[in-house]
This record gives sequence, C-alpha cells and structure tokens, in this order.
Amino acid sequence: MAITQITSDTIESVLPAPLTVPVPAELDASKLEIDLASELKAVPPASELTFGQVMTDHMMIAHYDPVNGWSAPQIKPYGSLSVDPASSCLQYATNAFEGMKAYLGPDGKPRLFRPQMNMQRMETSGGRLALPPFDTNELLKLIKKLVLIEQRWIPTVPGHSLYLRPTIIGTRSSLGVAASDRATLYVICSPTGPFFRTGPKPIALFAVGEHVRSWPGGTGGYKLSLNYASTFRPQQVAAKLGYDQCLWLLNGTIAEAGAMNVFVVLKRDDGALEVATPPLDGTILPGVTRASILELVAAHPSKTTLPGLDPSIVLHPAERTMTMADLTEWSEEGRLLEVFAVGTAAVVAAVGRIGYEGKDIVLPAHEGALGPVARGMYDRVTAIQDGRFDWQDWCVKCE
Repeated sequence: MAITQITSDTIESVLPAPLTVPVPAELDASKLEIDLASELKAVPPASELTFGQVMTDHMMIAHYDPVNGWSAPQIKPYGSLSVDPASSCLQYATNAFEGMKAYLGPDGKPRLFRPQMNMQRMETSGGRLALPPFDTNELLKLIKKLVLIEQRWIPTVPGHSLYLRPTIIGTRSSLGVAASDRATLYVICSPTGPFFRTGPKPIALFAVGEHVRSWPGGTGGYKLSLNYASTFRPQQVAAKLGYDQCLWLLNGTIAEAGAMNVFVVLKRDDGALEVATPPLDGTILPGVTRASILELVAAHPSKTTLPGLDPSIVLHPAERTMTMADLTEWSEEGRLLEVFAVGTAAVVAAVGRIGYEGKDIVLPAHEGALGPVARGMYDRVTAIQDGRFDWQDWCVKCE
C-alpha cells in the first residue's frame, strides 16, 4: 500500500484561508472632507458678544465605530447632531471636552495658545471615560484648518477671541452599563468677549463646603461634562446671595473658584511675594492658564520682568494646600495681598471678597480691579496670546 507523505504545504492546501480582520482606521486629517456653507452668517459686533452664545458657520466632526474605526473627518456647516435616545452620552455622561482660544496676531495670522496641553488633557479625559482613543496630533491639524476657515470670526478687539470647544461623546446605543465603543468627535467655535460682565470691579466668591465639586479618586482632575452639572444649583444660591462664583471647598480645603483655578498672593517675611495655588492632587483640573501663570511667576525677574512689576520684587511660585482658616489668618495679619482666578475663558479675574460662614474676607482694593501681580499676569499672558510678546513658543500659528 502506497503511503502519502504529508507536508506542511499539503496541510495548508486543505485548510481554509485565514480570516482577514480589518484594522479600525485611525483619525486621519489628510482624509478631511470640506463642505462649506452656501450662505455665511453676519458676524455680530464685538460689543454684543456674550460667552458661548453665538456659533460660527462651520464645525468639524468625525465618527467612530468598532469595526471601521474613525470616519473621514468633515468640516461642514454648523448644525444639530443626531444621537440615539439610548446613547451613552445621554444616559451615562460619557462626554469630555476642551476649552481653547484662537487669536489674530500682528501679522494677521490666527494662532493658538499652548494647544498641545489641551490635546494632552483631552486624551487623558477621554481615557478616563474609556472612550475610543484617537491621535490628538491629527485633531490639532483639523482644529487649525477649521480656524483658518473661520478666521473672519476672530475678533480684533483687545480682550476678545474665538473660543474653541473640541468635544468627544460616547454614542453606544444601549442601556447596558458599559464603556461606549462608539463615539462622535467634533469641534465648534464661538466668538467671545470678556467672560465676566462685571466691568472693572473684581468678582465675589461664596465659599461652599456642603456641596463638594470634586473628591479624591474622583474625576476633578479631568475635563468631563459630568463635573459641571452638580455645580449649577450651588451657583444659583451664591448668585442670590450676591456672589459671582462659588469657591469650592473639600473639608475646608480650597479647591477651585467656579470653573477656574485660584491663586493667592502672600507677603513673605523677607519682603518677597509668594504666588500660591492648590496642588494637583486629583481634585484640581490641570489648567493651561494655571501652568502658564506658575511658569511666568518662576521667570520673574530672572528671565523676564512682568508688566507693572519692579524687577526688585521677587516672586516665588508655590503649590500648597490652603484652607479658609489660612485665608482668614493671612487676611487678619495683612499678608493676603491678592486673590485671583484663572482659566481659558476669563484669563485672569480679580477677587474682591470671599463669603464664608456669614462673613466676608475683603481683599485690598486696587485701581482697575486687578492687583499688581494679577495685572502683570493678565497683561503678559494676553500679550503672548495675541502675538505681541514672544515667549517659549507658547503660540502656535494656524498654517
């Protein structure tokens, strides 16, 4: 009887061909599709702009599904989204976003302020919600293109800018409590003026301890939509009491002011000034403006002199835990010189008083609302943003 020798080639000839599993596509800016609006809206005067009320003509959008991956991104006319009522974003708040701004420089070209920091934070925020990942370098390319298309919406009035809101939402249409394997990524734009309409006067804060904004091990260190909803009711109470924003506390420890990072300026025994902010312990959002303020404080006066500040004034940056008891004591001792809040929307906002346990801590008054340190920070940061002062390549042109 003949014996057939079985070889590897024989085996492969009778086995079914291996299945080809498609690799989900990455977000790719080179695949951008552009559909411009047939009619453009009128740009309102800068004096009529209120934060987040007016949207530009176009938006950027891309979708993800677990089989195909990211769709070709589109820039198209601004319009509504269509989501299933059972979508994860509606049922379980699987939403993360960023806040950033575009400015026109002296050369007439639009630019972004430290956008890589926003991209890094958006990546970590989306990861905290287990949303589908994407290449943030590609998103930044898409944002630059959108800004170039919407360049006419960038106000040229000082203190104004084009606010950008990159957003990712989970779109898995199931009530099952699980991570969303589908997502929509989009960017919308809104021309804006000063965040606070208080004019030259400083804002008032109402210290809130019974309603906690963030807690250890929670999500306060990420820019998630779910972090904001629980703050609206206490904010309404603060407004009825005559305050502009809440100063969030955790067991008496100071966290944030509204949706902003908070700084205090303390007079030291050696005559120098300490510019302090709460540490990033997981309950504090790592703000881009916050990081920039700390770096500029460290640079004065050795590397740069901040506007309005004498070079003989030495500033020391500090990240330290602070309590309301500390603020009260520093105020009574005359060491508390300034309190100010910082963020993308407001840049730098002076604080005039802080309500706590039925009393107000009143800060020293300054001409023009901002104290010397806060004024120096505001003037320097906005000059960098507008391209009037070149510093550390913080501004990135949209080209």
